[in-house]
Amino acid sequence: MHVKRVYRSTVREALLAAREQLGPNALVLSTELVPAPGWRGWVGQRVVRLTAAAERPNADDPPAAPSVSADWPAVTERRQRRTSDTRAGVVARLVSAGLDSGLAEAVASRLRETDCRGGSEQTLRRALAAELAALSSNDAGYERYEVFVGPPGMGKTTTIAKIAAQERVGRGQTLNLVATDTLRAGAIEQLRAYAEVIRLPFRVARTAAELDEALGAARNPVLVDTAGRSPSDKSVTDMFQVLDQKRSLRTHLVLAADTSAAVARRIIDRYAVIKPSRIVITKLDEAESVMPLLGAVRESGLPISYLAAGQVVPDDLARATPANLAAALLDEPALEERTCH
Repeated sequence: MHVKRVYRSTVREALLAAREQLGPNALVLSTELVPAPGWRGWVGQRVVRLTAAAERPNADDPPAAPSVSADWPAVTERRQRRTSDTRAGVVARLVSAGLDSGLAEAVASRLRETDCRGGSEQTLRRALAAELAALSSNDAGYERYEVFVGPPGMGKTTTIAKIAAQERVGRGQTLNLVATDTLRAGAIEQLRAYAEVIRLPFRVARTAAELDEALGAARNPVLVDTAGRSPSDKSVTDMFQVLDQKRSLRTHLVLAADTSAAVARRIIDRYAVIKPSRIVITKLDEAESVMPLLGAVRESGLPISYLAAGQVVPDDLARATPANLAAALLDEPALEERTCH
């Protein structure tokens, strides 16, 4: 008997695939819902796994060549079992480090058997980084207008200050700062204080007209701090009507690392009307695990631009490279230098 497993979205599709591969007389042994392979399984998607069998059509085949060892099938089975056990050990190791089982299995599948048996921490981190690469925005520079949105308390203002300070101190580049958050007490004063310390151009825009004027007067890339109001609020709508008319615009939705997956999905849906193209994850130092949030972010299809862990300006910020995403998941310091570039 030749046994085959196929994975499809529905039982009907799986059955058709099995009969196509094994012939019309294939016998179905079992069907079950299982996590989808790789990233889809990590974010909760499931597929049908159908196991089928058929007799090998070997009646008219020429005699097989003598086997090197009569034991060969048993040897192969033992070897496969050892490989499976070794890989399962890697999965358990990654799960104990805080990864979801689906992601852990996807990472383990990237490893060779020798890596599974004796792989170093660095080998595992590289495999994890490769699996997370699709989540990294991999931005090389700045658009003319970089806008930061999100609910109050997520860390928008501090994130902007960190980016501006890193560019000023590390590369000598000047970025313009524009504050539109007149709702939160002290928000404008906080950003103004940062701008004065690092000597950056700073403007306050309380209305859509003032925002348009501030953006037009800026000679450098502009970081815009927005209020934590609902996107349906008229003042926010007016501001984004101005921004929508600008070329070279990138909007970052800022989320704290301890945001649950359910809440993150609601926030992402709520802010979809203003078309964010990036996610910023802040407050990594305050979250037990960023795993639930990453699952929701992966579902959204929005890449991650920055990771922030702490309140220190400018140090506690890094670009969301695959290596830094892996470090965040493993609750380790960033593996790459904590600078924006």
